[in-house]
Amino acid sequence: MKITVTDKFLWDIYGIVEGLDNNFSFLFSYPITMKNCLPGDSIVKIYRNTRNKNNFSKLIYYLKRKGYIKVKNLENKKAIILTKEGIDRAMKASFKIEKMAKRKDGKWIMIIFDIPQNHKKDRELLRSILINSGFKMFQQSVWITPYDVSEKIEKLLQMHSLDRYVKIFIIEEI
Repeated sequence: MKITVTDKFLWDIYGIVEGLDNNFSFLFSYPITMKNCLPGDSIVKIYRNTRNKNNFSKLIYYLKRKGYIKVKNLENKKAIILTKEGIDRAMKASFKIEKMAKRKDGKWIMIIFDIPQNHKKDRELLRSILINSGFKMFQQSVWITPYDVSEKIEKLLQMHSLDRYVKIFIIEEI
């Protein structure tokens, strides 16, 4: 599966920020900036050197236009701020980039959800997250996977305020 430059760049920035705080409270504290990350400059330099300066500028422009990042001047330096949409895209890209490993204990993850009819967009968003995470539909609102993706799923559900509609179970057999 081919990974886009957009997904890879967002995932690299997300990885830097994630390395700063392992309890992931940064997901809810904005702004997330490259200024606060010492290796942030090196990521930008790597991408700028790998792609010529014009292509790198186009990438940054595209990411800003799509709402994935914001570029601000902080203390006379440019800083890249990862938006909520950017974090979401990076998390979805992580399922493509990182090889999904099956759970070591052989158990499965089951998700059951009940989203009200008048929240159709939320239901579609949840289905998209589940499909990208390697889940398969077991019944109408019951999805299962053998992969160890529970932490990422919990983060995505909290980020989109879907956790109140969802129950996550670890099951031994189907």
